[in-house]
Amino acid sequence: MPHLRHLFLAVLVVTLLAAGCTASPSVTSGEPLPTISPDEFTALLRASDKPVILNVWASWCGPCRSEAPLLRQAYEEFGSRVRFIGADVNDTQTGAQRFIAQYGLDFEHYFDPGSAIPTALRSTGVPHTFFFAPGGELRFSHHGMIDEQTLAIQIDDLLR
Repeated sequence: MPHLRHLFLAVLVVTLLAAGCTASPSVTSGEPLPTISPDEFTALLRASDKPVILNVWASWCGPCRSEAPLLRQAYEEFGSRVRFIGADVNDTQTGAQRFIAQYGLDFEHYFDPGSAIPTALRSTGVPHTFFFAPGGELRFSHHGMIDEQTLAIQIDDLLR
């Protein structure tokens, strides 16, 4: 039985990695953003050979809108060395798609209408940005709108 569990986890990790290698869902195609469970997200983190920055946001959140251009800029500069993930919470698919398109956020995004991911991470609001080392260790968490200096320091720390 333990062998079967390991096989299942290996298949799950390969599937998640393959999904992560594709472009983020097109917001112009009208296709909904994919969802992800806390267990799937944990597996994604553990399998990542790159640091991961998770930004939890909502289209109706003013501070989320204010920090979006900074996150886009960081992704453009560091996206080849850091995996950027957005999790849209307590929102609608339409709102999420419009937000991503408006701010040109080309990194991967997931739709989490019930806030399962931030709840599992003990987050209480948006925006919230989490910084994970390769393999999934949480290195830093920033609640509220992130500023350029904090983002730069945390990315530098992840890449050391």
